[in-house]
Amino acid sequence: ATGVVGLRLVPELIRMGHMVAGMARSRNKLQMVRDLGAEPVLCDVYDLYGIKRSVAEYNPEIIISQLTDLPDDPNELAEYTVRNNRIRTVGVQNLLDAARNSGSPRMLVQSVAWDLPGSGRESVRQMEKSVLDYGGTVLRYGRLYGQGTFYETEKPPSPRISVEIAAKRTIEYLNSSGEIIEIVEKN
Repeated sequence: ATGVVGLRLVPELIRMGHMVAGMARSRNKLQMVRDLGAEPVLCDVYDLYGIKRSVAEYNPEIIISQLTDLPDDPNELAEYTVRNNRIRTVGVQNLLDAARNSGSPRMLVQSVAWDLPGSGRESVRQMEKSVLDYGGTVLRYGRLYGQGTFYETEKPPSPRISVEIAAKRTIEYLNSSGEIIEIVEKN
């Protein structure tokens, strides 16, 4: 709930009348989730028991995963490859297991709209397959730009999308299931 898309998506969902629980991995981000208007849930996606318990307690109609593990400094991206691959595979799988355990009917999961190099490509493929096998929807975002992203003052190469527009367009797909949707700017 506290990433660049989540910070914009949570208030949109609340404005639409949805009750939102926002997951954060650290206590210092719980107030940020409250300030967005959501019920904060302290949980680490790598704690399978904890994530299953949290999802079962909340009993959501939909789970929207915006999980990433990225650095604040884009120059450190290569150093975070293993961490981001892990959150895509292990983290998303744990969330899928929690959804399955609780009977949550719908799932939207963030992905990327371009081919990642090296091991990133395989982790994205594995994650997307798991989501589709569950019957969830994969949202392939273009490279995000705008406040809080790696591209605050300039547009990245295509495929790309403003983080503000990406959050708004995510709302369009709340009732989707079993498909891959690209959220990118039209050139």
